[in-house]
Amino acid sequence: MHLDAAYNLARWLMSDEAEARDVVQIAALRALTYLDSLRGDDAKAWFLGIVRNCCMTALSERSGRIADMDVDAVVLGNEELETLGSSGPIPEQEMMRSDNRAHVNQALQLLPVGHREVLILREMEEMAYDEIAAVMDVPIGTVMSRLSRARFLFKQAFLGLNQGAAP
Repeated sequence: MHLDAAYNLARWLMSDEAEARDVVQIAALRALTYLDSLRGDDAKAWFLGIVRNCCMTALSERSGRIADMDVDAVVLGNEELETLGSSGPIPEQEMMRSDNRAHVNQALQLLPVGHREVLILREMEEMAYDEIAAVMDVPIGTVMSRLSRARFLFKQAFLGLNQGAAP
């Protein structure tokens, strides 16, 4: 199964690691229960669709509180990102990097769940548009327009956060 991708999606949608683990466990049980409903070759899209549905159910049951997301968790485990600048950044560079991570985190948090979701599936999970459409159970055109809007909203949020941080 595709547990890493499932956990990544759930963590970003739920904004809480413990809830993400719970949702992935529920989704895995549902996937095992309904394994006979898998059609075709794309088990990843099928399973991520189940994870997405479990997340949406959990989010609708939640009181609306959104916890802070931890962008550092995305960097951990990604060898390329972990070793970036390993020659020993100067303190100012480290502070700027930390500020940028915080702004990325905040900008993602400001996006509506549907836009955050499509951005995560495309940019972090590197899924194709047709796979995302299968996960979200929407037409491919909806994926494309939602992704375009998500990128625009993310850019606005990120730039707004950076402008607010300037002295």
